[in-house]
Amino acid sequence: MGVAMLPALSRAAGVAAPFALAVVIGAIVLAATGHEPLGVYGLMASEAFGGERRIAATLTAATPLLLTGLAAAVAFRSGIFNVGAEGCFYLGGMVAAVLGFALGDWPSVLLIPVALVGAAIVGGLWLVGPGVLRARLGVDEVVTTLMLNFIAVDLTSWLVNGPLLARGSANSATAPIAVGAELPRLLPPTTLHLGFVISLALVALYGLWSRFTVAGFRSRIVGLNARFSRAVGIHVSSTFLRMMVLSGLIGGLAGGIHALGLVHRFVAGFSPGYGFTGIAIALLGRNSALGIILAAIVFGALSSAGATMQLFSDVPIEIVEIMQGAVMIFAVAKFGFGQARGARA
Repeated sequence: MGVAMLPALSRAAGVAAPFALAVVIGAIVLAATGHEPLGVYGLMASEAFGGERRIAATLTAATPLLLTGLAAAVAFRSGIFNVGAEGCFYLGGMVAAVLGFALGDWPSVLLIPVALVGAAIVGGLWLVGPGVLRARLGVDEVVTTLMLNFIAVDLTSWLVNGPLLARGSANSATAPIAVGAELPRLLPPTTLHLGFVISLALVALYGLWSRFTVAGFRSRIVGLNARFSRAVGIHVSSTFLRMMVLSGLIGGLAGGIHALGLVHRFVAGFSPGYGFTGIAIALLGRNSALGIILAAIVFGALSSAGATMQLFSDVPIEIVEIMQGAVMIFAVAKFGFGQARGARA
């Protein structure tokens, strides 16, 4: 029994190690700036999990990270290093916000699914190009997806400051979505909305897909060794393309959920970097469903606590950002526990 538990304990240690190192680094920075580390960490824990409203705020902050982490994990699992979820998030949010306003007279039971499906579709289409270039020509997807992020952000910025700018608005924002397009709140008056349940369910489905389906197994084999996969008859190029598009679909859906569930419109600066944080979450969670959920909640707690603790202390928000950055840095380290990235074609 003890021997059988060793792999699980090793994976748990691999996930916990980056957080432990980040806590140590944060404590050093706090002490160097004249703050008492234990007291600050206690305040952070209280602000993130000290009561129903604070837990709801943490889960709200974790909602977009669940899906951007999933978008990254789906691609990483297949040996594709997709960094384009940020662009898909922007485009998905824009499409959902526009549909939520333009189709405002539709009933919620139709309007919400149509807006979310539209967001997902535009995200998937956005990554068809990088997927084809990677699958057919071997073009590095890191370069193509990264450059498409800039295009997506600038395109949506132009739209929200031009053709789609709300009438009479001095801010860079679209018109508010219809009330019927808003995702229902789970714990009114908190901001926790149905998008959290949708995101959690999709991550759980990913866990089942990756462990119990033929497609999930093939994706895993391709990610581990593309040459071996070809040798046993797996169509590697098709797998690359499918997983890239699936990653884009999830990224676009994440943006749509964020627009309908929390922002209720599209605004300039729609994402504070959810797509890039999702990369760290996927790496930290070792592409596992449970790891993604835990990592997203931890990052959500850091974000939620950092936003409110400044009201009750003189601790600068930069301390939280330092901890987030440290976790991201150490997330890619193996510490002797992680799994190596699959062989590339």
